[in-house]
Amino acid sequence: MIKCEHLTSLHPVAAHTPEGCEECLRTGMPWVHLRLCLICDHVSCCDISPGRHATKHSHDTHHPVVASFEPGEQWAWCYLDQAEVDVPERALPDLRG
Repeated sequence: MIKCEHLTSLHPVAAHTPEGCEECLRTGMPWVHLRLCLICDHVSCCDISPGRHATKHSHDTHHPVVASFEPGEQWAWCYLDQAEVDVPERALPDLRG
C-alpha cells in the first residue's frame, strides 16, 4: 500500500447512520457494500451499488478517504491517490471490523 498524505487530516468518527447508506435509506434505493468517510461521519454505498454514493460524497465534499464499513474488513481508499491505503489506528474503533 502507498503512503497517503491525506490520512493526516483524518479525525476519529462514529457512523451517522450505521444501519446503511444515508442517501439510499432516504430514497429506498438498495446498496451492496457500505463505506465510511474518515473525514466526517457519512455512511454511503460503494461503486457497485446503484447509487455510488461514496464516490459522489467524496467529489461533492472533497473528503478524500473512505474505509470499508463492512463487518470483518479493514481497508481504506483514497480517491485523490486512487489507491488502497491503511486504515489509521485511530479510525479502527469506528469500523465494524
